Amino acid sequence: MIQRASKMALQEVMPASNQNPAEVSPTFFSCTQADVRYNAGVDIIAAHLDHRRSYDDFYYVYPVISRRSQGVSIGVNLNPDKICNFDCIYCEVDRRTAPRTRSVDLVVLRDELSAMLGLWKSGELFAREPFASAPLAWRRLNDIAFSGDGEPTTCPVFEQAVACAWECREAAGVSEAKLVLITDAACLDRPGVKKGLELMVRGPHEIWAKLDAGSPEYYRRVNRTAVDYNRILSNISRTAQAMPLWVQSLFLKMHGQPPSSEEIDLYCGRLTTMQTEGAHLLGVQAYTVARPTPEAWATALESHELDSIAEVIRRRTGLEVRCSYGPSFN
Repeated sequence: MIQRASKMALQEVMPASNQNPAEVSPTFFSCTQADVRYNAGVDIIAAHLDHRRSYDDFYYVYPVISRRSQGVSIGVNLNPDKICNFDCIYCEVDRRTAPRTRSVDLVVLRDELSAMLGLWKSGELFAREPFASAPLAWRRLNDIAFSGDGEPTTCPVFEQAVACAWECREAAGVSEAKLVLITDAACLDRPGVKKGLELMVRGPHEIWAKLDAGSPEYYRRVNRTAVDYNRILSNISRTAQAMPLWVQSLFLKMHGQPPSSEEIDLYCGRLTTMQTEGAHLLGVQAYTVARPTPEAWATALESHELDSIAEVIRRRTGLEVRCSYGPSFN
């Protein structure tokens, strides 16, 4: 029996359509409120406040209408045990309830991923809510993403899971879909992870490496981890010297206060240092809290605050910055 769990898809107040999702061309977020308010009367926030990782009886595979990729993202959860090496103050993973399974069964993973790709190809995925309300342009298959209830690169079968995803993608005839790794970067120096990445980069792919802080002190406050901050910086820089990647950064308020200008300056300095070291950074995905957090004092930035930070990053580093906003567009 196929089983697993899923991120909540993005609900849109748009009519469903019978057009083949593969015929829809991709679009991307830029850092403007106009792009976020892409259609009058469409509420893209309500669905993101519900972040359940569940789809029928699946254990590992789940579909998402992603606000950042503006398309269908098929998630692969390599941490069904909900164990993570970070304890971020903004993480919405529910660790109060017991996991359904604690290990990754590659046979079940393959069956689930093949089945999910079939649901997308047939259009059956869009026959029910919340996917039926997804706008037509967002029904294209953007990627298969390693992300879930913890850090995917800590999974002991990460390399084999990448191979499984690669084979399922080719078998389904969707070789243009990216393989995406969403990572906190702590384990990018592990041999098995490096081998998995070497396979990923042979085809369409993206690596999103987390960097939420410019100083060790702020890093410890936000990410609450025993992983050394310098290891994160080194892993991002060295990986980006071998394969281009995106830096993903969540900026938020703590006790009502956004990051200080000094902290943002330090953050920009970390990126410019990486560039000087030869790191190929594709850009920064800057976002903020979109769902309830485990800490009530960890709250979203207003859109103008995120825009201001993005402009500083762009000016200081020369990098492209893409923004995803929180539950208020004021």
